[in-house]
Amino acid sequence: MIVGMHPYLVTNGNGQEAVKFYEAALDAQVVAVQTFGDLPENPEHPTPPGAENLVLNAHLKVGNMDLMLSDNFPGLPYQLGSQVTIALILNDAKKTEEVFAKLQDGGKVDMALQETFWSPLYGQVTDKFGVQWQLSTLGSDNQ
Repeated sequence: MIVGMHPYLVTNGNGQEAVKFYEAALDAQVVAVQTFGDLPENPEHPTPPGAENLVLNAHLKVGNMDLMLSDNFPGLPYQLGSQVTIALILNDAKKTEEVFAKLQDGGKVDMALQETFWSPLYGQVTDKFGVQWQLSTLGSDNQ
């Protein structure tokens, strides 16, 4: 079942500034900010030098709404038009797979569904209308 849907902003290396800006401009409460430096060590995909303080994921509460934010992944080009995506939060892996498959019909997979340190099943897909989606399955420790 889909349990949440949030706008997800992608910034170009100025995520920390954006968090502070939206905190002040929208009277937002900063729930959490993780940086690329917080990622577990992975020799196959090391965090590039100088990217440690870039925002991996920020969660802000704006009234009763959630706003998510991250910096563009270090080393990848920043593309205008992809700075706003939609994050879907699901509580069942089979439903995540089903929704992902439906969204990729006529679109393209940007990141295949896979286990991450924050989700047992996470992936990114751009649908046939050019809308980018991030699907994340809740794990037992983040339900």
